[in-house]
Amino acid sequence: MKRFFRRAAAPVLGVLLFGGIAAKSLAEPSFSSEQVDLMAAACANCHGTDGRLVGSVPALAGRPAEVLEARLLAFKHEEQSDTTIMDRIAKGFTDEELAALAAHFAAIDPDGDDDSQAEQEPQE
Repeated sequence: MKRFFRRAAAPVLGVLLFGGIAAKSLAEPSFSSEQVDLMAAACANCHGTDGRLVGSVPALAGRPAEVLEARLLAFKHEEQSDTTIMDRIAKGFTDEELAALAAHFAAIDPDGDDDSQAEQEPQE
């Protein structure tokens, strides 16, 4: 009887472990570009359209995603002392949303010109 349980337990444990790993990967959130754009719109108030504002508020566009994510998480978890409002804003996002925002702004060319594409398209 013990032998039967030992033989039966190995495949069952394997399925449970594999199923747990698969379920975790399925549970990881992914955001559509529209969702990220909507979340990023809140950043435009202070950081400018596409995070390209020049001035006392730091620009976000083109900065490394790892740096942005670490800074956003530090704001959220009150580990950053030089903050005005970012600690309160960051608390409104999940860690996954902050990572998505960091990746979004990192992918933007900081020197990009929004009107350049319109100039390149042929006029009808």
